[in-house]
Amino acid sequence: MKKFIIIFLCLATFHISAQKRNYLIYTDENIARLKDQIKTDETIKSDWNEQYKKAKELLKKDKLKSTDALLLGLVYRMTGEEKFASKLKGLLLDYGSKKTWEGSTLLKRNPPWQGGLGTSHTSYDIAVGFDCIYNYLTVPEKEQIAKDIVRLGITPARYDWLEPNTNMHTYDTMGHNWWSACVYMSGLASLAVRNEIPEAKKWAQDSHESSVEWLNFTGSVLQNKPPTFDRDGGFYESVGYAAYGTSQYLLFLYAYANVLPDAPKIESSVVDKIGDFFINTTYFVEGGKDLAVNFGDSKIIANGNRIVRLLWNLGYQNKDYAWYMNHVTNAEHNDSSSAEALILNPGSAIKDATISSNRPKSTLYQDMGWATMRNSWDDNASMLAVKSGFTWNHAHADAGSFILFHKGKNLIIDSGTGSYLNPLFTEYYCQSEAHNVVMFDGKGQNRNDPYFGSVNSGSLHNLVEGKDFKYLLANATGPYSHILARNYRNFIWVGDVILVIDDLLAYEPGQFEWLLHYNGESTLKGGIDLSIKDGDAKVLVRPLFPETFPPGGERPHDFPEHMRLKEKIGYEDHHPDTQKPYWSISHFEKTTRTKFVTTITLETPENVKSLPIITKEEGKDYQKVSITQNGITTVVYFNLLADGRLKHRNSLINIEGWDTDAYLTVLKFKEGADQSNIQNIEELFIGHGSYLRRDGQVLIHSLSKYTALVEDFQTNQNVIFQGQPIATFSLFSPKSKSSLTVNASDKNGSYDASNKLIKIRL
Repeated sequence: MKKFIIIFLCLATFHISAQKRNYLIYTDENIARLKDQIKTDETIKSDWNEQYKKAKELLKKDKLKSTDALLLGLVYRMTGEEKFASKLKGLLLDYGSKKTWEGSTLLKRNPPWQGGLGTSHTSYDIAVGFDCIYNYLTVPEKEQIAKDIVRLGITPARYDWLEPNTNMHTYDTMGHNWWSACVYMSGLASLAVRNEIPEAKKWAQDSHESSVEWLNFTGSVLQNKPPTFDRDGGFYESVGYAAYGTSQYLLFLYAYANVLPDAPKIESSVVDKIGDFFINTTYFVEGGKDLAVNFGDSKIIANGNRIVRLLWNLGYQNKDYAWYMNHVTNAEHNDSSSAEALILNPGSAIKDATISSNRPKSTLYQDMGWATMRNSWDDNASMLAVKSGFTWNHAHADAGSFILFHKGKNLIIDSGTGSYLNPLFTEYYCQSEAHNVVMFDGKGQNRNDPYFGSVNSGSLHNLVEGKDFKYLLANATGPYSHILARNYRNFIWVGDVILVIDDLLAYEPGQFEWLLHYNGESTLKGGIDLSIKDGDAKVLVRPLFPETFPPGGERPHDFPEHMRLKEKIGYEDHHPDTQKPYWSISHFEKTTRTKFVTTITLETPENVKSLPIITKEEGKDYQKVSITQNGITTVVYFNLLADGRLKHRNSLINIEGWDTDAYLTVLKFKEGADQSNIQNIEELFIGHGSYLRRDGQVLIHSLSKYTALVEDFQTNQNVIFQGQPIATFSLFSPKSKSSLTVNASDKNGSYDASNKLIKIRL
């Protein structure tokens, strides 16, 4: 009887102990949630059944991978079936018997790198597996496995990355994602062995405290290293590496919160915005896999589903995150049924979620030089992405490059990347010729930039988003400063037309060209438009200045003063063994200064029989482009005197009766309206100017130059203003009023009746 009581008490004690375990990822709450989801959600039930089937197949294998620990651990936690725990224990003991978890390549370096990505990945797998069967193991087994995790996972990582007496790495040694993987997976592993290793809790706290500096790393001037994160949550290394690097940190952060719920947590405004970076850089495809802005070393199929799931479980929950998770899961991404994805699936919380109606369609990541602009959040909409930022490591020599998604396809593309072991990775994929950039005498950025970094980075400015107007300025001069004195690229998006204006100046005469990489088929149509077509998706590219292609498909030999089109050969994304053609569009002569002005027309079922009408004119010191579509004519004036050629003189010009000093002036009118009558202006845009006047009437004015869009010009003016922080701004109004809506806020001012001007102090 006493023996029975002792056994009963031991079992009861074991049960109580099991209930007290704070699990890393597969928490009791998450297990209960998943069980409920299996009962009510057929998709999750199907995913679970598939994973359970895979786990049973693992029982038959003699040799397992460390990643198998994640699935075996989940199935054991869900079912309590000891055969899965037994198999997992064997895996843990097997990996604990190894001499190292690191690959031979890093170990052969001098000094050896003991704690790299191999150690990091294995540490995560083994730590989570150990955590899942913790209450199945005997005390000696726990102690042995914990010691193995310390010897093979935690100690090597801390030796290389954290310990003051031995560490050799900093926040940017191996890009910015290695720190996250190596340091935070050692921290997660430390949480797993906290009961067996007295120092482990302190190790985890070390990892946690380091995140303040990692999240806020500001870069290095001497070594041309950028910050880890843009202030708005972007991660410059690419979407793919953003998903990887931030996932390692968030996994640790989540485990830390679960294991030590009362410990102080680090708050970061960056973490608040990381999820939005993935939403903004995803192109949503109807009925297929969503695509990613694949600047740098990212695949075109990439997303932040894992990141947003982790954020959601960490408490960062909003309507747009719910919509995003629901969308990318439905878009056939293959991580939605993995063990980790199942245990973190929010389930019904994201069902039928819709994106916020007021979410901006354009986003600028100014610190890292990325921007995305789209005409809708609907599937198969059109999205333009532009990059003019850092070059180093996973960020290519692509200042001023852009890509375009349309009708579910990536038509104007980035060449992507290839294996790091292939010579073409350095010789082609990282270099300027693999991107849609300007070249001069066949040269782009310095070919060493991807290795050493660019001393003078590119930048993006003045993103303006109106109801049917978008503008962005890319400055690629810095990375090209060894060959060009000016390399600016302006983007104006009106209706179904994207206008690209390159403002270029070299130190000596040479051959300017710009490159166009594409998917699908591309042919010269009617001698004027370069057609790019992939299935139902199609765009038309038309050079306007300095000239068009030879008219009517004529021979270039007979029209040497027109633009030259030449096919070049590159390599396919992630397939360096496959050649891929791309276009070079070049100037007809060598020169020191030129303006490439090009339109990209988005063809749709609605406009295919009535495409926008595009015309061009050239006058003294200006270029003009007119776009007519859907009863609206948009007139774009480019003031050539405002391109930096004048010193100590303002760029004053009269263009067809319009007096201005603006670099760019855009006016919208109803089709057929008298364009000389200010009463007919529907919308007005000024790019880097201070005033616009006609017939003595001031329409817009400030003493400092600014960029501004004025919508509903004649009635209820809505102003988007980007200028110096303190400015006095005046706007024409035929009616007496003393307030304006500026940057979505009501601003009070005064009305000058004699000059018909509202005056606002900003």
